[in-house]
Amino acid sequence: MIPLKTITRVMTLILLLLLSSFIQAQANEKIIYVPLDDRPVCLDYVQQSLNFSGYELVTPPAKLLANGNGSGRPEALWKWLSQNARNASIAVISTDSLVYGGLVASRIHERSLYELAEMVSNFQTLKDEHPGLKLYAFSTIMRTPRQSFGKVEPPYYTHYGSSIFALTQLFDKEDGYGLTSDEANQKKKLLKDIPKNHLDDWLDRRSKNLQVNHRLIDLLRKKTFHYLLIGKDDDAPLSQTNLEGRKLIGDTIDLSAQRFKILSGVDQLGLLLLTRSVNELRKADPFVYAFYSEGAGKNTLPLYSDQRLSSSVPDQIQAIGGNATELLEEADLVLAINTPYDGLTKDSTAGDNLDFASPANKRFITRIEEFLGGGKSVAIADVAYSNGADNGFLTEIAKRGLLSLPSAYSGWNTADNSIGFALAQGILARHMREEDRLLLLKTRYLDDWIYQSNVRPMLTKALRKHGESLVYDFSSKQEDVENAARSFFSYHSKRDPFLHDSTYIVTFPWNRLFEVKIAFKH
Repeated sequence: MIPLKTITRVMTLILLLLLSSFIQAQANEKIIYVPLDDRPVCLDYVQQSLNFSGYELVTPPAKLLANGNGSGRPEALWKWLSQNARNASIAVISTDSLVYGGLVASRIHERSLYELAEMVSNFQTLKDEHPGLKLYAFSTIMRTPRQSFGKVEPPYYTHYGSSIFALTQLFDKEDGYGLTSDEANQKKKLLKDIPKNHLDDWLDRRSKNLQVNHRLIDLLRKKTFHYLLIGKDDDAPLSQTNLEGRKLIGDTIDLSAQRFKILSGVDQLGLLLLTRSVNELRKADPFVYAFYSEGAGKNTLPLYSDQRLSSSVPDQIQAIGGNATELLEEADLVLAINTPYDGLTKDSTAGDNLDFASPANKRFITRIEEFLGGGKSVAIADVAYSNGADNGFLTEIAKRGLLSLPSAYSGWNTADNSIGFALAQGILARHMREEDRLLLLKTRYLDDWIYQSNVRPMLTKALRKHGESLVYDFSSKQEDVENAARSFFSYHSKRDPFLHDSTYIVTFPWNRLFEVKIAFKH
């Protein structure tokens, strides 16, 4: 007669082995990923995050993706996707890449609505051919920048962009609230001043974008997509992007938040959906406790957004398949959000972004220390400034020896981009080896803090002496820029041993100062 205790132990061991095999099978799941373009934040860093979490991420050949020299090849991308879908169960796909050729291509393409509709219909064909494939798709609502330089908008936007932006603010206000007589006169003047052919071209492309999004939503209703996420690119409370986003929200009130979401930001969408797919594979619905620094906190309305953090942060938590919680004790992740005390975000190159921590910074960091000391997983979203880190905040974290302790950190580009990255990497970190988590942390500190807030301003100042356009395309001075960048990185990374004791290569994949690629040597 076998003792009951022995039987119990054997059964427990069997269950543990089965559970381990189940989790390992999930981790070996093949996931297809079609990014917006080949920028590191859309491709390399995302691929690292998933690979470090134990998942095989299959991406298209680089030659098919949009890059700094032009748009991608959507027809070839479709062929690649169809071939690779045969033995995959999940695909996280940028519809902009597959319909237009990438994010920038969505703003400057010359395709007819008929051609775009044909591209959209390919999603249904893909689903019909691979009914077991779960399609997680993300699309964009075209941005309305206050101004823009370089090759990322139609050429006329360099000269008329600020006027077009001002005009769309009036379009938005007129649609929502109506215009005063002065505003109506301003609208007439702007319509007269902006060449009609330029404005017609810009609005026609936006109209096509809006119709593409409506067609994608129709496919979601037909269950072609498992989940659809639409991001509002570089937005403002009054703008054409906000106006179109509001109309789409009104047209989709019948759709469940479990299958559809419109939120602020674009570049973080791929990682958000990949994290959602991992959570669904693991049958996890993590609880996230959002903790804000003193001052405006959750009432902050960041640059490039039409949403206060009080609504955009829960949106992103929901997008990854998580739950926002007010109870710290039930949180799987603390999302610590460093906001400007007065709620007014500036660019990280602003003169007041100094190395001195404010009293509010110090008190916020003390609370982060307490969370970490209590065994909580903490991801830090540093959104006090746009396009880079808060120097005083991170200098104080370094002084306290805390740089290596968070599950994740992010402070790049827009507030919504940073929050999405910190949130996603913070959730994925629980599945990573310690050395991989630390590598992702170092990457973000070197990119968002050392480069964006310190090296980039120095390089910008140096290049502007030779011409403003070089900031947006320095191909003619590439060697000089890369040599100067290496020197500046070496100087600034001495701030902390955690960063200084690393060997890495810095490159500029799009030959512009706005982004770099950090690649560690093994």
